[in-house]
Amino acid sequence: MVDTREKILMTALQLFAKDGYEAVSVRTIAEELDMTKGALYRHYKNKRDIFDCIVERMIQIDAQRAREYHMPDEAYDTKPDVYENTTLQSIQKYTVEQFRFWTEDEFASYFRKMLTLEQYRNKEMAELYSQCIVEGPVAYMEDLFRELIQKEVLKEENPRQLAVEYFAPLFLLISMYDKSGEGEDYATILSNHVKHFTENHVKDSGEEQE
Repeated sequence: MVDTREKILMTALQLFAKDGYEAVSVRTIAEELDMTKGALYRHYKNKRDIFDCIVERMIQIDAQRAREYHMPDEAYDTKPDVYENTTLQSIQKYTVEQFRFWTEDEFASYFRKMLTLEQYRNKEMAELYSQCIVEGPVAYMEDLFRELIQKEVLKEENPRQLAVEYFAPLFLLISMYDKSGEGEDYATILSNHVKHFTENHVKDSGEEQE
């Protein structure tokens, strides 16, 4: 059974994703839940408290998923050894699963849509959008590719350029999914992209290429 605090969190996130964070009030959230503002305030101090809990939840989910797929769950400067030991196979699998996560997981999908909607209205939201959806993932892949180049798994190329080339189709296919609502064909396209990217940039035909 979902507890009240969790119901408030998910309802608020859905409203933020639909109407935008700034447009949704505590009263709106309470009315959607058929409860009073006073009852809501027993669980969260204010709207900002709800938002901060949403962001914290997303950070926790993201880190947990990274660990599940044997991927780094912190920045390179914090855990460089994890980046050094990440395999190309793990990156490939994680990439396709990230598409499914950002499109099919209810919490992740609402979170992404909230940031997409608010990035043009709020500087903080724009920074969070970049960190979570655009620049952050590119920088993450850049660190991973740099390590694979140093290990001679990938050819000697600009890791930043590789990261942009690798990540761009994922970003595009998520946007296409939002329009059509049909994800499996796009997941297949992404999987093929990952395979072709590997074939074009891997240095040899050893185990990492399989």
